Amino acid sequence: MGDVEGAISPDAISYGRRLGDLARERPDAPALVFARRDGTERRYTWRELDRASNRLARLFAAHGLREGDWLVIGLYNCPEHTLATLAGWKLGACVLPLSARLPPAERDGLLALADPALVVADWDLPDLNRAESNREDRPRLGLADLEAAEALDAGPLPDRISHPGKAVGSGGSTGRPKIIIDPRPWAAEPGDTFRGLGGRVGMREGQNVFVPGPLYHNAPYCWSHWALFEGSTVVLMERFNAALALDLLERHRIGWTTLVPTMMLRMARVEGIEKHDYSALEGLMHTAAPCPPWVKRRWMDLVGPEKVFEAFGATEAIGATIIRGDEWLAREGSVGRPAGCEIRVLGEDGRELPSGEVGELHFRLASREPPAYEYRGSPPAPTTPDGFVTVGDLGWVDAEGYLFPADRRTDLIISGGANVYPQEVEAVFTEHPDVRDVAVIGLPDDEWGKRVHAVILPVDGTSPPAAELEDFCRARLVSYKVPKSFELVAAFPRDESGKIRRSAIVAEHTGSRND
Repeated sequence: MGDVEGAISPDAISYGRRLGDLARERPDAPALVFARRDGTERRYTWRELDRASNRLARLFAAHGLREGDWLVIGLYNCPEHTLATLAGWKLGACVLPLSARLPPAERDGLLALADPALVVADWDLPDLNRAESNREDRPRLGLADLEAAEALDAGPLPDRISHPGKAVGSGGSTGRPKIIIDPRPWAAEPGDTFRGLGGRVGMREGQNVFVPGPLYHNAPYCWSHWALFEGSTVVLMERFNAALALDLLERHRIGWTTLVPTMMLRMARVEGIEKHDYSALEGLMHTAAPCPPWVKRRWMDLVGPEKVFEAFGATEAIGATIIRGDEWLAREGSVGRPAGCEIRVLGEDGRELPSGEVGELHFRLASREPPAYEYRGSPPAPTTPDGFVTVGDLGWVDAEGYLFPADRRTDLIISGGANVYPQEVEAVFTEHPDVRDVAVIGLPDDEWGKRVHAVILPVDGTSPPAAELEDFCRARLVSYKVPKSFELVAAFPRDESGKIRRSAIVAEHTGSRND
């Protein structure tokens, strides 16, 4: 797993077998380091991780989880999240991580789609319509219930390969629940991650890997388990804190990490960031959302442009691009060239567009294998007769094959006849010291057609006035791109990858989805 081309090696082994092998090879070496909010840590050796997940697997089996069943994990970041996943895979189950904070309506919709045999979460389970489920009951184990596993046998279990092994929940672009399933056997050959996408973004054997993101997001979830499979020590945060994250990078001599731009921005604003030692870092990969150029440059100044990588793709694994920092400096705004895939840019009439023109991005794996995804709760993504798939992203490709993304067609704001791409306006706001995060949307307007509206998540304790924000934008943007209205909020709805769910914000403001 972990290669955008989607091939499974004939010598692939299960994640359970791999963990058992590592426990025998290096029983007392650190496997997982869990960093609590207060900076204290809980460490698991490879032997402890293997034995604890064996016990948990037996507890899950006693509650009815079988090979081919679905296991839902709705926990905050904690060692038990990782242990529950490993236990599910040791039983041959498909694991679906969901946010512990999901609103009940969205959570219940995803549970109805998944129809799991077991839920591990501190939730009151919904009273689902039995027509949507073939189960007489739906067992749930809370975090405290997992302690019962301590009394169970820690010995090896029969080897099983989950098929499928992983799924991700999504509100989708329309807000309707959807599950994205990786249908391949959940197995790999040791070294696959380094030979595939991981090796292209600075991941090497023997590194300590830092995962500060929430495990219900696809990237932190996958990269943490791919790293464990490869024998890397994984440092996992209970909850992201910028100052603590910088301390962990230095304290654990982190060799590779994956971040989202919001994390990079908050860390860049920590006073004294340049005083930390980043000499062990070989790869910093960011993804999930556009990164403001000033933030990217700040990190390249800190660790070197050759160590900063950006990846662009989708949970559906239909294809991806990669760019290294020194390439980006020569092509600001690009997300790189195809990695194990082909890109085609199509216009609204379905015809291929020449380089330099914005259209809908379509990807096809170089192996010509079908994309490694299935939907539950949604029809398949649009596909051309010759196998190019799109999830609705827009962009253009230059003469050298470098991709430059644009906002989705549904996000484009046409104001007074001019095109306004939200991500360009949002990037400007990130430079303001009192703005933590921002979403720019178009609202109906009698004069302009759509009015550019900025929804601002301020830094704690601040409340920048609209006049100040407007002046800040006018100094950096052409007049028609400057928001005509501003709004301060306490939080944003986000999807499984951490992206702001713009459609949900539009719906809240207009009563309709931005589809």
